[in-house]
Amino acid sequence: MTTTDKTSTPVVNPDAAGGADIAVDPRLLVREQGFVGYLSEFKRKMRGGDLGSIPVIIGLLIICVVFQSLNSEFLSAKNLSDIAVTMVATGMMAVGIIFVLLLGEIDLSVGSVSGVSGAVVAVLSVTHGMNEWLAVLVAILSGALMGAIHGFFFARIGAPAFAVTLAGLLFWLGFMLQLLGDTGTINLDSDGVVGQLTTYYFSDVAAAYGLAAVGVIVYFLSAFLDTRRREAAGVPSRPIVDIVVRTVVLAVFAFGAAFMFNQYRGLPLALVLFLVVLVGTDFLLRRTSYGRKIFALGGSVEASRRAGINVTAIRISVFSIAGTFAAVGGLFWASKIAAANQGSGAGDLLMNVIAAAVIGGTSLFGGRGRTWNALLGVMVIVSIQYGLALEGIATPINYMITGAVLLITVVIDSITRKTQKTAGRA
Repeated sequence: MTTTDKTSTPVVNPDAAGGADIAVDPRLLVREQGFVGYLSEFKRKMRGGDLGSIPVIIGLLIICVVFQSLNSEFLSAKNLSDIAVTMVATGMMAVGIIFVLLLGEIDLSVGSVSGVSGAVVAVLSVTHGMNEWLAVLVAILSGALMGAIHGFFFARIGAPAFAVTLAGLLFWLGFMLQLLGDTGTINLDSDGVVGQLTTYYFSDVAAAYGLAAVGVIVYFLSAFLDTRRREAAGVPSRPIVDIVVRTVVLAVFAFGAAFMFNQYRGLPLALVLFLVVLVGTDFLLRRTSYGRKIFALGGSVEASRRAGINVTAIRISVFSIAGTFAAVGGLFWASKIAAANQGSGAGDLLMNVIAAAVIGGTSLFGGRGRTWNALLGVMVIVSIQYGLALEGIATPINYMITGAVLLITVVIDSITRKTQKTAGRA
């Protein structure tokens, strides 16, 4: 005798299933209703608190308008090129912090780790005569190791990340001072590997325009192929018109930036390296299982553990990544001043790094953010600094304005989170 499991019987004709309502993904409205669909999707996101990068982009536009009206040099090719180079060091470190923030944690040691990185390169290459490329590799690996140590005490021992990295801030600061010795400063060769990180420019106009073209083409092909893949799988996807519009907007900004750089000294090497890092880390977070595990941990540690994710290993690796990018940022800071000194990694650097990640759109509560947020956030901070400097406004005012911008961003993040909970999307 055979039995039939009614719970596993498929519905051959869904339309005949008693008039049951069929849930439709709201994103399908975009594809089915054209402009009306876009408007509905926009309203849905606003009601759900999904503001994305809109606030920071509006903020950047306001900053440009205000400072340009105060000083016509603000949007000059020289000033914008200087901003692009200066923001890379903080931006690199912010990329690492974003990985930690996605877990809902914090790393207070990145400033000191960056200082150690510069000191390691200076001591090995200048004092001991080591090949500079090898010294750079050792410095970056040192940052990864320091971050892994923090991750070990947090993930394996169970100590709070705040306390562990605060201890790391003090310990690595002392270690850096010990490395630099009594003089406290070691000058670097401005024409060396580290020195050229912020001083080398691709002067050929084809370099900037070529990079812009490559970026636009890669974006279009990536979006187009992703759409085709989604359509083949029968899941919601962007319409071709949407992709074309986004590509055109990207092209306008990319070629506009290329034109601007070519009006000064050309395409900065520092910016090229930063963009490569952003593309690579964005792919890591959004297109790999490792990245999805990080987002899962930021959403719920217990659920991630039950899903079979090695929580300890992911946490340690994330802090190691933060240490790695802190070390890379330290190399760019050392390049900027052509030296490693006792002030490396000190001052407002740590706060600027965290502020850049948060202002760019990464949530302090974990589970939401992209590495591209580092670019947007650091652009806001450095633009404010340069704008105030052009007006001769004192540093205290700079601190207060940056602090106010950070507070506004955190408030928006908190309101967004509450709105998402109300909408049932948290």
